[in-house]
Amino acid sequence: MTNYKKLIDAETWAFIERTNSYYPPDTIDYTIAEQRAIYDRMCREFSAGYPDGVTAETTVIAAPAHDVPIRIYRSAAPNASAMVLYVHGGGYILGGLDSHDDVCAELCARTGYEVVSVDYRLAPEHLHPAAFDDAMGAFEWATATYECPVLLCGDSAGGNLACAVSHATRGHVTKPVGQVLIYPGLGGDRSLGSYVTHAEAPMLTMRDLEFYKNIRTGGVDATGDITLSPLADADFAYLPPTVVITAECDPLSSDGEAYRDRVVAAGGRAWWFEEPGLVHGYLRARHTAGRARSSFTRIVDAVTVLGKGEWIW
Repeated sequence: MTNYKKLIDAETWAFIERTNSYYPPDTIDYTIAEQRAIYDRMCREFSAGYPDGVTAETTVIAAPAHDVPIRIYRSAAPNASAMVLYVHGGGYILGGLDSHDDVCAELCARTGYEVVSVDYRLAPEHLHPAAFDDAMGAFEWATATYECPVLLCGDSAGGNLACAVSHATRGHVTKPVGQVLIYPGLGGDRSLGSYVTHAEAPMLTMRDLEFYKNIRTGGVDATGDITLSPLADADFAYLPPTVVITAECDPLSSDGEAYRDRVVAAGGRAWWFEEPGLVHGYLRARHTAGRARSSFTRIVDAVTVLGKGEWIW
């Protein structure tokens, strides 16, 4: 049994307890509507607002079948080296433009890049590949709209979607300049590594992961579908420079290491950072817990560096 009392410091425990007060560990036992209401309230309680100088515009990407809502964040001190396409987390069933509003605003402020947040369709109303299709559509819109390179970034489920877009577009002329994946689920072997060691971790458990996977697919076995599980890809060549940042106390942590290893083995550039003592969803603790604050700085640095087409660490 993993001793989280030793691994996790007091500041991070305070974040976990505060989160649980809004979003209880058994939330997946509620209806989808109830889960969304609980999650939205939790996001509002943790919102840090916008840094000075950041503005946002909410609009839509027009598409033949489905318009995709987006929110564009701009800094008073813009950096035109790249733009960031951000895909939010939420288990494919939760979240939207408001859930990660302050995260995107702060990322914009600290990098100077324009950040575009994507409000993809959610399950179970819209099963896979709806979310992937929306992320792909947003990427294609971004490459057609911006003259600068496009950097992909996402957390949790959003990290999965961003990564799937990288795999789907690596042969394109306008492929991503890089990808920064924050505690993503990439479809690793659930019988090994962190999936076993941290199966009952605070904030995310194996039971949660099974629930989200089944909701996303409608219970259909989609083994081998790289738009669901990028680690199922047989070829890791020609992927963009990648930074994967995971939390130690998270069943998904091993996916970061496995993904890094496969990209490097295929001749690509990839770095994996496992943040000691942190848990899934720690982005919301970036102003209250020192470890989360340091990790968010690492995320900002990764976005800044890859956006410039550099990869020196």
